Amino acid sequence: MRSTRLLLISTLIFSAAPVALPQALPNLALVRLNYTVRKRTTNPQGELKAKIDANDAALNEATRLGQMGEVRRLLAKGQTLLAGGEWTPELDFGNSVVLRADHVVVDTSHRYILRIEQIYSPAISLDHALTAKVALRKLPRGGRGGAGAQAAQAPEIVKELGSFQEVSRDLRESPYMMELDLAGVEDGSYQIHVEVQDGSRTLASPNLRIVAVKDVDASLARLESAAKNAPEIIRADALYPIDFLRKVNKGEVDIGTFDASKEIAMAEQVMSDGKSGKDPFAGRTGDFKRHYFLKAANEIMPYRLYIPPSYDGTRAFPMVLALHGLGGTEDSMFGANYRALEEATKRNYILVAPMGYRIDGGYGRVSNPPNHRAELSEEDVMTVLARVRKDYKIDDRRIYLMGHSMGGIGTWTLGAKYPDLWAALAPISGNGNPRTLEKMKSMPEVVVHGDADTTVPVQGSRVMVEEMKRLGIEVKYIEVPGGSHTNVPGPNMAAIFDFFDTHKKAAE
Repeated sequence: MRSTRLLLISTLIFSAAPVALPQALPNLALVRLNYTVRKRTTNPQGELKAKIDANDAALNEATRLGQMGEVRRLLAKGQTLLAGGEWTPELDFGNSVVLRADHVVVDTSHRYILRIEQIYSPAISLDHALTAKVALRKLPRGGRGGAGAQAAQAPEIVKELGSFQEVSRDLRESPYMMELDLAGVEDGSYQIHVEVQDGSRTLASPNLRIVAVKDVDASLARLESAAKNAPEIIRADALYPIDFLRKVNKGEVDIGTFDASKEIAMAEQVMSDGKSGKDPFAGRTGDFKRHYFLKAANEIMPYRLYIPPSYDGTRAFPMVLALHGLGGTEDSMFGANYRALEEATKRNYILVAPMGYRIDGGYGRVSNPPNHRAELSEEDVMTVLARVRKDYKIDDRRIYLMGHSMGGIGTWTLGAKYPDLWAALAPISGNGNPRTLEKMKSMPEVVVHGDADTTVPVQGSRVMVEEMKRLGIEVKYIEVPGGSHTNVPGPNMAAIFDFFDTHKKAAE
């Protein structure tokens, strides 16, 4: 019963998908996760608990009906209540307002069209039209600057972009369009900040992160034209910046830390290196990225890999496939805080990190009805694995799977689905379904979790480890006293690789 409850909690945390509207709002799964964690740490009682319970009942109903704007409103309301605040009509209005545009990467040689919109109808009485003051600001520290982002100190204003009158009180029915002049703005990342005012009262302060690049439209057009004639083996690498920015502009993904100028330059370099018709990645070692066309999604997907300098194709190397957590990308598991790259470098492992289709893909998690996003996430992971095994000489007896958080859940999911592939598993700060362990009886595992994890509670790993011991599965369990959700992977990565060093599949 307890394991079933844990699975339901993980479904609540990891199953919501963001609304795909330009531009992508903060990822809904992450917003929901933050709310869930806040509830666990606050542990509301008495009158506050009654308010939160009522809010959650409405939240569950809005989720069931697919009313995603209402879901966002109720999540914001819940966070306000948990912080000890009062949900006012002004807060209701402020959380409803967002900024959208047809492009997030902005060509500063053209005028920029921006819209003020609403994602739900707030409960507020307004007597007359509103005004909007617009400014271009430096991106706050942390670099996101998305809808609703707030900084402790207002970022420096780079350029005042004007004051606009007669803004509609109902921005769902009548979004307000503004034409902005960004001429003279230096290339770089910025935040457009708008203050929507009712007289002297500021009702909303939405932000939109943009990337300013002069003549970027022409650069992308040249790149797309040239890529048509690029060798097939590198075409996806060449076209990736164009494909990614189209998804950003369609609102399917958030721009995150994507550096448009750098990515375009890298794509141009790949095409230049590939003019001879040879694969410019052949024989390359070190830390780099590749891309391929995922037909089922009609998209180009990235993946990151590390090839040891000693690799020359004459002998097989062990490989670790690493799955990122919710909100991460193909870069996450290569981060210094995880130390996976550090250990792979020391021990001559090939390290591979797929995107998993989306930051909340879920790696094939089981749901009813089936989740198309999760299916594509699984297909991305398995396609990347197949590509690396084709391109490099991999020791088939030493292919390891690990992941953190959502990636830890994915490790148990894909471990059970493809048990003949993996020499060992390493789920970190995850949970799983004990009933799947029958399929993994011959697969050794090293499991890591902090006992103070409020994001994915440690009980999920404890239940899995208890069942593994009952089934006689070889397991090394590292439970970190006082360990949180984020501080346990790095310090225990050496122990994970130690486990990998001493385990390989039996010869067939």
